[in-house]
Amino acid sequence: MSLREIKRARTRQAIVAAATDLFERDGYEQTTIADIAAAAEIGTRTFFGYFASKEDLLFPETDARLRAAVQAVEQRAPGDRPAEVLLRALSLVGEDSDDLSGRLAALRLRFIAEIPSVRGRALQTQMDMQQELARRLAAAYPDELDPIVAAALVGAFVGAVTGALHALLGESGPEDADRDPAVVQKAVEHATSVALRPWIAHDVRQNGDPDV
Repeated sequence: MSLREIKRARTRQAIVAAATDLFERDGYEQTTIADIAAAAEIGTRTFFGYFASKEDLLFPETDARLRAAVQAVEQRAPGDRPAEVLLRALSLVGEDSDDLSGRLAALRLRFIAEIPSVRGRALQTQMDMQQELARRLAAAYPDELDPIVAAALVGAFVGAVTGALHALLGESGPEDADRDPAVVQKAVEHATSVALRPWIAHDVRQNGDPDV
């Protein structure tokens, strides 16, 4: 990364961190963009150079998550099965950031449940990611996955991740003190691997493993 890219990344992270603190303290609707900009020690004009809206702040790593998934598909080994590739993508996301397991993730889930505009944005974001990932997966495994089956597999994967996160970070989940991002990430990976086990078993049977 160039010095300019490093500075931009730091400023972007400062905006997200400031917003997270304010969202936790004051709530989403009570926090303004001006509040966030002031807390991050930037102007509102600079804010819009990084995020188009306050809602965007709740989904700062969406593009990075998709890139990690696409990378896992493109860098698959010859023997990798589709479900295994998706699980590897989930692990890559956890290595790169705590976007799925940290404080902002918990806030995002709460606001999705409470605020219609955030819920709509989340649904659109999820649908776009699922469609793109299913398309990539079908193209990578043309002899095994047609577009419908690829969409079903990606839907099962995304549903498993989302369900696990709701159980871990939602209101009925463990207390904040127990929500260590690394622990949450590992729990999500484990739960998702269990949920996708039938898909992995199906892949093995398709390839003629006599032990399955």
